[in-house]
This record gives sequence, C-alpha cells and structure tokens, in this order.
Amino acid sequence: MDLPPFQQLVDAHWRDVARLAHALAGPSHGDDVAQQAWTRALAAYPGLTSTRNLRAWLLTITRNCAMDVHRAARRTVPVEKPGLLAEAPVTSAAADPRPEVWAAVAGLPERQRAAIALKYVTDLDHRAIAHVLDTSPAMSRRLVSDGLATLRLTLPEESR
Repeated sequence: MDLPPFQQLVDAHWRDVARLAHALAGPSHGDDVAQQAWTRALAAYPGLTSTRNLRAWLLTITRNCAMDVHRAARRTVPVEKPGLLAEAPVTSAAADPRPEVWAAVAGLPERQRAAIALKYVTDLDHRAIAHVLDTSPAMSRRLVSDGLATLRLTLPEESR
C-alpha cells in the first residue's frame, strides 16, 4: 500500500485538527494539542495499514491528545513553596467569541464534549463521530443530543 506524502495529509486536514484541538482543549492548550497530534500522527504514519479514513484517524489522535491534557490538568502539581499549588492557566475571553458557550461545553462530560466538538467544530457526521469516539452512530447521536440538552438547560436563552 502506498501512503500519500505526509505533507498532503497536513495540507488537507490541518484546519480540522487545529479547530478540534482548540474546541476540546481550549485556547490556552489548543496549539499544543494540535502540535502533539501532528507529532503522534507523523510517528505512526509509516506503520498505517489502510488509508481508508485518514481524517477520522487524525481526529481520533487529536481527541486523545486533548484528553491527555484534561487528565494532566486534574493532577495537582506542587510548586517550590510548600502548601501552594500551581495555578491552572486562565483562558482569555477575547480569544473566544462566545466564551460562555465554550465554558458550558467544557463543563460537559468528556464524551459529550468530544461529540459536540466533533459535530459542530469539525462538521463530522454521526458515522465519523462514532468512528473517532469508538462507538456506534446511534450512540454518537445520543451523545450530541444529550450534550445539547444539557447546554439548553445550562445556558441563558440569549447565549444559545
């Protein structure tokens, strides 16, 4: 099997990877997540056995990198002064045109947050979302639906 040059993959999908990384990890970590996703993809690329759905493969890697950032953020890191903890990075409202919406999305359970981002940031259909999340299309519909229902309850009407 002949893989296309990696640069063709980057040219075709860099925007989707960057948008998903920012949607899942936020503006303070989005660039790092996207870079990490491309690095992991480059390392794994020569070993691919199929070129059937490279976009979904890249978005899965991006999602996994974003989840690694969230897991790492849950751990507290001691700093040099005893009794103090490192502060979490502050996200800039100016970097995001609708910070209240994305703050509400960030508060969703992990799989709902990923499904919402895949649907509305990268414009994937439910079959592709299911592939990225390793679930069924019916479950991807349910995750998006449940996430939207929670957002409707959480957000004021003018923010929807």
